Amino acid sequence: MADTKRLALVTGATGYIGGRLVPRLLAAGFGVRVLVRSPEKLRDVPWAGDVDIVEGDLDDRESIAGACEGVDVFYYLVHSMGGKKDFEEPEKQAAQNVAAAAAQAGVKRIVYLGGLHPLTGDLSPHLRSRVAVGRILLDSGVPTAALQAGVVIGSGSTSFEMIRHLTDVLPYMPAPKWVRNRIQPIAVRDVLYYLVNCADLPDDVNRTFDIGGPDVLRYGQMMNGYALEAGLKQRPIASLPVLTPWLASQWVNLVTPIPRAIATPIIASLQFDCVTHEHDIRDFIPDPEGGLTRYRKAVRLALEKMKSGEVETSWQDALVDGAVSDPLPSDPDWAGHTVYLDVKRRETDASPADLWAVIEGIGGDNGWYSFPLAWAVRGWMDKIVGGVGLRRGRRNAKRLNIGDALDFWRVEAIDRGEFLRLRAEMRVPGRAWLEMRATPREGGGSVYDQRAIFFPMGLGGRLYWFAILPFHGVIFNGMANRITATALASEEERASDSSRAADAPSEAVSGQAA
Repeated sequence: MADTKRLALVTGATGYIGGRLVPRLLAAGFGVRVLVRSPEKLRDVPWAGDVDIVEGDLDDRESIAGACEGVDVFYYLVHSMGGKKDFEEPEKQAAQNVAAAAAQAGVKRIVYLGGLHPLTGDLSPHLRSRVAVGRILLDSGVPTAALQAGVVIGSGSTSFEMIRHLTDVLPYMPAPKWVRNRIQPIAVRDVLYYLVNCADLPDDVNRTFDIGGPDVLRYGQMMNGYALEAGLKQRPIASLPVLTPWLASQWVNLVTPIPRAIATPIIASLQFDCVTHEHDIRDFIPDPEGGLTRYRKAVRLALEKMKSGEVETSWQDALVDGAVSDPLPSDPDWAGHTVYLDVKRRETDASPADLWAVIEGIGGDNGWYSFPLAWAVRGWMDKIVGGVGLRRGRRNAKRLNIGDALDFWRVEAIDRGEFLRLRAEMRVPGRAWLEMRATPREGGGSVYDQRAIFFPMGLGGRLYWFAILPFHGVIFNGMANRITATALASEEERASDSSRAADAPSEAVSGQAA
């Protein structure tokens, strides 16, 4: 289908769609270049060695121009999903930068993924911005395919996770009136199918295309369709007109792991019917083999991926607005700054490998190894003020990569087998990190080092640190003690299993002789 000499440039490769698109472009025979702000975030993805990684920003015309050299197809997959109020103008400016650079570099096609929206009436700020970005790209002089999709269903997608958690948590659903609106969901696999094949559109095609799956459902039907696939009872749903979009976003924020900043634009897009107005794309790209994926099957596939731990990308990986994004400065750079530390060290007879397995498996379903109630309360406090809370979990139960979300932390640095640094994304008056290290102990066993670091912001940050200081003795001491104890127990259990396995053959031989 694709010429191996063609080069695709992907923006948003650290995001949900972009992270899945890259390996599919590689499989289709494209050369792939990705433009990212922080190349380090791609260090651990399986395809990192197969692509050209360029550091740059859509705000920087020079970096875009350099990335566009030799590019045939430009995939524009960047948009805001956070709570910033001033995102519309920066998004327009970024689109204008891309349009100018792509035209100057002779890019043959731009492919953009926007959102389904009503043809008339007022749009939410996020939908309005996506329409504006699409229009800028369509007017660029470079043939552009602006795909417009609604609710995307796949393992780890924001829409799927919102449906999943609302249905799992609530046996009875008091819901806003938009649960009666018609929705045309589309499976993530079909979105990716269209994105890849848009590279082969004729040169004279420059337009929007609505894309959606074969089912048109009400949001309540989507929730109960999920319930059936998950083996749950169907949920009674009551439509309450008093639940405004703002109130609904607070509700979703509290009962699901989706933070308010991300829930708000999703809910705003559901205020009207979200269905396709045309399916002209079929005139250029045939339906995938076997047809477009029905909603229930998309849910089933997503649940299977989650059960097997094969979630490629997740909404969790989206950066949180308001959270610090700069890496922790090195220790010598702390001079002149107010820094609070909580340092713990423990020695254990457990091997460094067993100790590391506990460290890398921390959070999510495994918890934080101390005072669960305190962690839960801190998570709820964060949710109340619009943060991510503690229930964001983790994408993979055993393995962490740079950039992964981990409850209300994010993996900032990892030297597998030895060192893990987490950066706080909860709402705090300052900047916070948590470091854990496993090193071999002379004579056998290992040493566990744990360090909590806090850079306070103003008086509020200092007061915050001293307010929680009494809990540190319980929380951080408990963490250090239980992590090392769990590692030792794991090693002893494995040794016991090996001993029983070694004894089994001799017992069988003895029985035969008798």
